[in-house]
Amino acid sequence: MDGVFRFILRLLLIPTAVLVAVTAQAFIILFGEWQLGAVLAGIAGPEEGVDVIAAVLAASYLTIVLLGLAWAIGTIGILFSEAFAARSWIFHVSNGAGSLVLATRLFPLVAGEPAPMEDLLYILGAGFAGGLLYWLIAGWSAGFWKPVFSPRPAPVAPARPGGTGTGPQGG
Repeated sequence: MDGVFRFILRLLLIPTAVLVAVTAQAFIILFGEWQLGAVLAGIAGPEEGVDVIAAVLAASYLTIVLLGLAWAIGTIGILFSEAFAARSWIFHVSNGAGSLVLATRLFPLVAGEPAPMEDLLYILGAGFAGGLLYWLIAGWSAGFWKPVFSPRPAPVAPARPGGTGTGPQGG
């Protein structure tokens, strides 16, 4: 029964962790890579507001497509960590960063963009942040079949001196 409970918990915890990680990555890409804050600060009047809203919606859509592609790639690492109980924060952070870098290289092929995003600082930062958030929520306890807080096995009793062996004393 304990294994079923841990499995159901993983089914709830993993999508929650992915959602939180994707949200953090979206904010880092929108406000860091694409400088959305500077665009919003430059609104001079209501006539520019419509254009800015269209730009914000387009940037948000492209970010969702990019992060969907990144987490589709990152799912391979998540499945690996669940199958082999890989609980290292380094594994999850590098999975987040690597999948996002790979997604930015594949992104022009999917979205029809002319060139990939070149500023790897924000891409790696978003990947590191997403991977770390995923690890903090779900990655530290990966592998439902291997409990984190399991009781320690009883220590092995030491061998008795003068055993029943057939050595020189066992005669």
